Amino acid sequence: MPPVKRNKPVRAKSSESQYSLMEFMQQFPDDASCLDFLWRQRFTPDGEHARCPKCEQERVFRKYESQQLASAWTCTGCGHHLHPLVGTIFEKSSTSLHLWFYAMYLMASTRCGISAKQMERELGVTYKTAWRICHMVRKYLMQQDDEPMSGTVEADETYVGGKRRGTRRGRPGPESHKVAVFGMVERHGQVRAMTVPNVRKATLMPHLTKRVLPASTAYTDELKSYNGLNAAGYQHDTVNHSQEVYVSGDVYTNTIEGFWSLVKRGVGGVYHSVSAKHLQGYLNEYAWRYNLRDDGRAVFESLLRRAAS
Repeated sequence: MPPVKRNKPVRAKSSESQYSLMEFMQQFPDDASCLDFLWRQRFTPDGEHARCPKCEQERVFRKYESQQLASAWTCTGCGHHLHPLVGTIFEKSSTSLHLWFYAMYLMASTRCGISAKQMERELGVTYKTAWRICHMVRKYLMQQDDEPMSGTVEADETYVGGKRRGTRRGRPGPESHKVAVFGMVERHGQVRAMTVPNVRKATLMPHLTKRVLPASTAYTDELKSYNGLNAAGYQHDTVNHSQEVYVSGDVYTNTIEGFWSLVKRGVGGVYHSVSAKHLQGYLNEYAWRYNLRDDGRAVFESLLRRAAS
């Protein structure tokens, strides 16, 4: 990433922020700076020399002021064009690149999420455009990694959604709006969360064995779907919530339940309603921010690097 030119302080020394709005505006003041970032990140660190796929060697590239080549750099040897936006979520978008970057900054800097309606007001675009930007960022940039977890892992299932009028306590079932969700979190580590059709053993076990290494310690509640973990090579202990036992020494699932609390209060307080079709995208968003909570780099910078990859 190009170095930020700091002519004067942009935040208080006492601030715990990693990347403030003033720093964002200083680094990315317009479309040209955003495009230059993508060019340098994807093709050339120095902004001038890049490998030309047509010449099959490193060449000098220039950017010419032309309406047709507004977002392209041209090889001075053969005239081949390189387009930094091709293959990214910004390709063929009529929305300003600066607005895309600002939207990503807002989604990365918020703690509880930002609704498309609020994004519409912040960017000055239509609701349809704001929703599409948020959807593309969640779907393509905030994808959860498949790197396996180990050590002590907590696993838990929950239900997200409201209830139909007249149903008893909003219990999950054919008459309910609730969607089953399964998650795992490594103690002091990362979280994985995904929607599932149900919480049966045949559904949950493949997710757990795929994402948690054998010989790890797995803590769950008393749901019978987890009964096969010992036979699968895990050290499995349970905490009996039905008897109002929530902590037994090191055995508890409070970490993953804390993550569910963040998701549910964020969805209920910010988005109010999320369809089952798009719920996975929102889980990706909350998991993305959760997994980078202790990252030395700003979450926004991590998001930019993924956008340019």
